[in-house]
Amino acid sequence: MSYVVLEKEQLNSFIVQLSAKQKVVAPVHKGYNGYAFEEVQSADQISMQYIPTIVPPKKYFMPQYETLIEYDLNETPKTKVVVEYEPLVIFAVHTCDLAGIQCLNIVLSDRPKDLHYLFRKNKLIIMGFECNDYCDGYASCALMGNHLPFGGYDLFFTDIGDDYLIHIQTETGDDLIERMNFIKEARPSHLKALEDLRTKKRNIFRIEVDVGRDEIPALFDKGFDHSVWKEIGDRCVSCGNCTNVCPTCYCFDVMDIPNLDLKTGRRVRVWDSCQNEPFAKIASGESFRAERSDRLRHRFYRKFKYHNDRFNRFYCTGCGRCSRTCMAKINLKETITALKKVSI
Repeated sequence: MSYVVLEKEQLNSFIVQLSAKQKVVAPVHKGYNGYAFEEVQSADQISMQYIPTIVPPKKYFMPQYETLIEYDLNETPKTKVVVEYEPLVIFAVHTCDLAGIQCLNIVLSDRPKDLHYLFRKNKLIIMGFECNDYCDGYASCALMGNHLPFGGYDLFFTDIGDDYLIHIQTETGDDLIERMNFIKEARPSHLKALEDLRTKKRNIFRIEVDVGRDEIPALFDKGFDHSVWKEIGDRCVSCGNCTNVCPTCYCFDVMDIPNLDLKTGRRVRVWDSCQNEPFAKIASGESFRAERSDRLRHRFYRKFKYHNDRFNRFYCTGCGRCSRTCMAKINLKETITALKKVSI
C-alpha cells in the first residue's frame, strides 16, 4: 500500500489544481440537512463532513436521462449509437457510496453487459473519504460492513487531525499525486494515527440492529410471507423515493422520443422504480406486483436475497437514504428487526 499526506491547509490548493485540469464534483451543502454532489472549483465550496447526499454519485455513472440512439427515418433510414460521457473527478465519496458503485460495477458487468455504463465509469476518477463517526441515526453501515473502505477508488482520504492521509490505489491516482508538489510521503506517525482511528471506530460503529449480518440470509429465506410486509405496505404511498436515492438501484425504462418532424428523434433510457405499479404490469393488463406490500417486499429482497444469492453480496450499503427520504417513515432498520421478532 502507498500512503501520502496532505496538510489540511493545502486542501484548497489540491482542489484548485485538480479543477484546472478537469471538472471536479464534491458534496455541497444545500441547506438544512441536504447535500448534493455538484461542480466545485475551491475547497470552501465543499462540505467534508456531510450526511449522505440526496442522490448518490451513481448519477454520474448512470444518468437519470441518457440518450442511447439517435435515429433518422428519412430517405435512407439510419441510426447512430450515442455514448454520453464527461470525464470528471468525484471527490469525497463516502464508503457506503463506494460500496454502491462496486455493486453497480458487478451487476452491470454481468451478461448482458451494459456497455454505456462501463464506458462511462472508465472516464471517472473516484476519491473516497472516510467517515470517522456516524452521519446520523439512519445509517446501518456497520451492519452492512461498509463503515471501512474496501477498494473501489483511485485515492482515499482519511482525516487524522491536522492532515489527510491519502491511500493511493491506482495508477491514475498515483499520476495525480505526482503532479502535486505540496503532498508529502506518509511517516510512521501518520500510519499509527490511522491504526488508532480504526481501533477507535470499532467501538463507534457497532451493528445497529439486533440482527447479525450472517443471520440476514436466513431471515429472508423464511420471511417471504411475513406479516411485516403487509404492515409497511399499508403505510407505503408508492412515491419511489427509496429507489431513486438508493446507490444500488439500476432499473430503467427505454422510450423513443420523436422530434416534431416525426422522422428523426432519439431513444433514451430513464430511471424507473419497482415501487411504481406499472413497473410489473404486462401487456394483457395483469401486474405481478399489484399490491404495494408486494412491491416493498420485492425491493427488500433485491437488497438482501436475490443479489446475495447470485453475487454473494448484499445490495444494501447501509447509507440510510431510503429511510431518510421515506414519506411514510418506513425505516430499514426497523423492518429488519421486525422481520426477526414478529411471528409469521
